[in-house]
Amino acid sequence: MNTALLIIVAFLIVSIWLGLQARKGKDMNLEQWAVGGRGFGGILVFFLMAGEIFTTYTFLGASGSAYSSGIPAAVYAFNCFYFVIAYWLLPPIWKYAKEHNVISQSDFYDKKYNSPALGVLVAIISVISVIPYLIMQLKGLGIIVSEASYGTISPNIAICIAVLSITIYVMASGIHGSAWTAVIKDIMILAVVVFMGIYFPLHYYGGIQPMFQAIDTAKTSFLLFPEQGLSVSWFISATIMTALAFYMFPHMLTGVFSSKSANALRWNAAIMPIYQVIIVFSLFIGFAAVLQIPDLKGANIDLALFKLAKMSFDPWFVGIIGASGALAALVPSSLVLTSTATILSKNVYKVWKPDTTDERLAKLSRIFVPIISLITLYFTFSGGKSIMMLYLMAYSFMAQLFPALFFSLWRTNPVTVQGAIAGMIVGIIIVAYSTISGTTLATLFPSLPQVIKDIDIGLFVLLINFAVTLGVSAVTRKPVIAIKETDKANTDFQIDILDDQAVK
Repeated sequence: MNTALLIIVAFLIVSIWLGLQARKGKDMNLEQWAVGGRGFGGILVFFLMAGEIFTTYTFLGASGSAYSSGIPAAVYAFNCFYFVIAYWLLPPIWKYAKEHNVISQSDFYDKKYNSPALGVLVAIISVISVIPYLIMQLKGLGIIVSEASYGTISPNIAICIAVLSITIYVMASGIHGSAWTAVIKDIMILAVVVFMGIYFPLHYYGGIQPMFQAIDTAKTSFLLFPEQGLSVSWFISATIMTALAFYMFPHMLTGVFSSKSANALRWNAAIMPIYQVIIVFSLFIGFAAVLQIPDLKGANIDLALFKLAKMSFDPWFVGIIGASGALAALVPSSLVLTSTATILSKNVYKVWKPDTTDERLAKLSRIFVPIISLITLYFTFSGGKSIMMLYLMAYSFMAQLFPALFFSLWRTNPVTVQGAIAGMIVGIIIVAYSTISGTTLATLFPSLPQVIKDIDIGLFVLLINFAVTLGVSAVTRKPVIAIKETDKANTDFQIDILDDQAVK
């Protein structure tokens, strides 16, 4: 066993130990297991939410995108619009969740609209979307461990060990295990990525500015947005689209529900853009590899970081890089497992069996964890292009949940259950068709100006969702003639007096 592999194994053992230790002294009922008893303070929420943002993409995807696509991919990776939305959106979501004992994303829709059917629909959409996300995390982990161990461990063996590790501590500790391991993972990523992002430009080019000057000389226009395709209008629309979808994912809302207060969420939204500077250093790594390792093609593009690291460092440091990358997959994967198991038990099984007790639901959630793990493992090994296509659809799928959530936060919600369901279904059908067929605004409307044709079609579909949601709601909304009263299912929804004479 080489030095790099020994270091990776050591960190894996520490992460499992931390995950198991996290349950000590706690009564692991469903609320504790799923959302930490809503007791996480600002610092722990910070690490947990950062754990969701900085995944294997921080290691493989960001540097690989910078290596292959230049500035468009690089700027797209650095999206601070997430946190503008988070500052305004997350506190009212947290407040409602606390007041109504919401512990899952589907729970929120169910209780806001007083509709278990809507909760089930959201659950189905969410599970379809997060399973490919989980698969891609595991595939990334397999590549990281295999590369960092110099091929001693195959990707498939690494994935199996990782899935077993995650399953053990998620079943035992739930979100507590994710939070504890997130702390060590984020510290490691911060140290490793920032160091490499500074070291490589200095070592190979003499600095960051000389690096970009060398790239610009060798590859003209590589550092500019193209006039069509991945243009500025694509960047703006895609940034808005991903930001709106980001907090719709069930594991992201799980982190929100775990917070002790709304202020902790606002604090995180304010400080997280500074932390996201880490991605800039990951991009520097990719740019540094452009001229040093010029011949990477296809799937090997994502190996730019490790190819450069193995050229530059001793095996023991490559092992630390690999351990950091492995933890970058383990933490978000554990949160996905926790949130998905909770959704299946609370918002699918309980709808089928409404008399199920919370104690029984807590046990079912733990039972679902290894089942989801095995299903994910199967598709990780057997899935091909279909999984990748579904992964690409995931963000656009989750964005279709945004209109119903957004309007539900209004003092008077203009959306009905029928409108929410119709908007989601229409949006998802269009997204699936456009992704499978390769349809874009350019293919639909070839005569439009280029600046419009390059707009991300997912944002266009979201606008259709808004229109359908409001249109169907207008048709299905019942006339209100009752005196002012507060709907018990939603304390923010009030019925106004429309006609005093009608009451008389």
